[in-house]
Formats: sequence, C-alpha cells, structure tokens
Amino acid sequence: MSEINDFYPRLVVEGADDALAFYAKAFGAEVTERYADGGRVHHALLVAGPARFAVKDAGDGDPAPSSDGGLPVIMALYVDDPDAVAARMLDGGATVIFPVSDHDYGERAGRLADPWGHQWMLAKRL
Repeated sequence: MSEINDFYPRLVVEGADDALAFYAKAFGAEVTERYADGGRVHHALLVAGPARFAVKDAGDGDPAPSSDGGLPVIMALYVDDPDAVAARMLDGGATVIFPVSDHDYGERAGRLADPWGHQWMLAKRL
C-alpha cells in the first residue's frame, strides 16, 4: 500500500490572478509558488496558516465551476472566527449559501461561494 506524502486541493477558476488576490484578502493566504505562461496561471500554491491549496486558470481540459461541465468543490476550512472570514469573503464578492450560525453538532459554521463558484464551509468547533 502506498503512503500519501502530500495532499492539497486545486481550484480551477476563470481569472486566477483575481482569485489569488481574493484568497489573500479573505484568508490571509500567501502565494508561495506561481507558474504562468502566456498570461495564464498554470499553478499557484497558497498557504493560509496550516492550510495549503492551489489555484489555476481554466483550460487544458480543466473547466471552472462557473463554466458548463465545471464541478464545485466544498472546501472545509476551520478558522478562529468564521464570522470575520465570511465578512471578508462577502466584501470580496462571495455569496452566502448557508449563513454562519451555531449548530447542534457543536460547530459555528456556514457556507459561502467565492466569486469563481467554489464553495467554502467556514467552521469553528464550539
């Protein structure tokens, strides 16, 4: 059985540089790797606290969720203050799917869609 050495999600978007700026503001993410060619971002790795994720422009067989055939991904992000992160996301153009609220299962959580169609569950264990 093989051992998993690394795992991170890759988000496909239309307009990767705008997405990188959005994630930097909303999550305090820092771009640690960025590879582009001909104005298209092929790979950009972001780090926000202990979380890592990548962003790339749509193309080469990778559709964005906002296009026909694109599939959304629900990212589960545990943060210290889901209300504050949600507010920053909304300020950047995100939309609410489920508002941040307390739940019987012991979390304060909600779900938002970023401007590129990716869904983010923001949560804090109570």
